[in-house]
Order: sequence, then C-alpha cells, then structure tokens
Amino acid sequence: MFNFLRRGKPLGAYDFLRTDLHSHLLPGIDDGAQEMEQSLSLIQALLDMGFRKLITTPHVMSDLYPNTPAVIRERLSAVRKAAKDNGIEVELDAAAEYLMDEGFEALLEEGELLTLPGDRVLVEMSFIAAPPKLDEYLFRLQMKGYKPLLAHPERYLFFRENFGRYKELRDRGCDFQLNLLSLTGYYGKPVRENAVALLKAGLVDFLGTDLHHDRHAARLQAALEDKEIGRLLAGKSFENTSL
Repeated sequence: MFNFLRRGKPLGAYDFLRTDLHSHLLPGIDDGAQEMEQSLSLIQALLDMGFRKLITTPHVMSDLYPNTPAVIRERLSAVRKAAKDNGIEVELDAAAEYLMDEGFEALLEEGELLTLPGDRVLVEMSFIAAPPKLDEYLFRLQMKGYKPLLAHPERYLFFRENFGRYKELRDRGCDFQLNLLSLTGYYGKPVRENAVALLKAGLVDFLGTDLHHDRHAARLQAALEDKEIGRLLAGKSFENTSL
C-alpha cells in the first residue's frame, strides 16, 4: 500500500488507512466500551475520522478477560444489529488481542484463535517485561500457520535500550502494529520517542487506534490536525488497506 500524504501537511482524515485493526468496541467484555450506546458512538467517531472497515479486537487475558470466540462472536452480532438498526453503515468484524500470559500457551495448543485477515494473530505482552517464552510463542504460532502481529511495540520500553531486539523479532517473522495514540504523546514522551524511532527504522507494518473510550477518540481526532504527525507519516507505507 502506498501512502500519498504530503509532507508538512496534517493528516485531515484516516482514509489513507481505510481499515482500523485494533480497537475495543464490543460492549461489556473488556476495558473498552461498556454499553451498546458507547459502542455505537465510538464506531461513528471512527467513521467520521475516515475509517471504513473496523476489525475490533477485545482482550483475551486468562485472569481479567477470559473471552472465548463464542462470546466475541455473540457480542459482534449484537453490535452489528444495533448499528444497522441505528442507520450506521459500517463493515465491522472482530478478532482478538491475546496477552501472551500463562493462559496463552493452552490456547495456542488447544484453542481456536480469532485472527485478522491473512491468519494474523494480534498479540501483546506485559508492559513490565517480555514473557520468557516470547520467541517460542512466536515460533509456535508460525508452525500452526499463523502470522504473529505484535500490538503497540513502542509501549514495551524494556526493549528501548536494546533496540536491536525489535529487528530480531521482525526477522523472526513478527509484524508490528503501532498505536496512532502513541504519536500524540498520550502514553508519555518515552513511548512517543520509541514510536518515532520505530517509524524511522521502517519497522512499522500497520497503524491502529487501540480505541477504548471517548478520551481516545478525542485525541485521535485532534491528531488529524497535527502537522508533526503528518510529517512523521508522510511518504511511509502501511498494510492496513490489505485487510
């Protein structure tokens, strides 16, 4: 996919991406939207910002959010119906964001994983430290025919002093999805600096919103008028439109 953004100009809209592949829009099953009304409001906000296809990705965490494919699909069906009933035209699908925790190994071995197009599995890790079996998990995903996609790598600041680790993971076949919110400074200056470094190193494959609530939506909307963010993304290619 080619990015035709002009240097020095604000983004204006996210239509150059078309698809958002990381959000938390299904009500009441994780730390994202809690009520159907909020789900519909967030969906409309993303459409107003220029997205046309939304693949929402509820958390799957063994302790906090032990969501199953059945639960996610049931909630997705309900949101699709509510959107239609409210006149919201949207291409809405769902995958999941899997925390590589103690429960992930069992899911990887025996469970059904909800994937993004291309058999991609969106995974995340603790913000404190990488899982001891990180490389093994990525290898086993690939051996089962999946393509690992690491959510918000810029937020794992324990890799910042060993930046080469990012390149190792990419060389091992793991793609990277950067949060647009990181470029706004929402998670703090170190995360923003890490995000910029990943962009400049050409290590970012996808951009995502990681939208959870109205505060995220407001920051994402404001980012569309930020010339610096426009400059950072100008001329770069992302794979969102392939989804």
